[in-house]
Amino acid sequence: MKNLDNKINNIFSSIDFLAPWLIRLGLGIAFMLYGYSKFPLPPQGLVGFGMPIFLANFVALSEVFAGFIIIFGGLISNHIGNLLTRLGGLMIVVIMVFAFSLAHQDWFITAKLFKSVQIFLFLTGGYFMIKGNK
Repeated sequence: MKNLDNKINNIFSSIDFLAPWLIRLGLGIAFMLYGYSKFPLPPQGLVGFGMPIFLANFVALSEVFAGFIIIFGGLISNHIGNLLTRLGGLMIVVIMVFAFSLAHQDWFITAKLFKSVQIFLFLTGGYFMIKGNK
């Protein structure tokens, strides 16, 4: 069994740098698409929900920007890239907390929450906020 484990490790060790990129690209692209789907500005779905136009525009632009900097931060291998990644993660966490508290209040600690894509966006944003590029 240990021999099989070693063989598998040898196969994947040359591409293990791709693992965080799979998550980073998935999160970044998803967030950019969520934000872009709110265009043209102002996003009528948010304005119709009772959100002021300035805030609705800010949310849509923040979603696009957060997704972009999660990806862009990973391309920079110094402390600036690390800070950008953490900033992007923080933005995603904040956006998702507000989404849960405003639009999905009935989801807290229910099966519906854990079956939604939103919980994974929140958790992955938290991962990058805590971990940065490390």
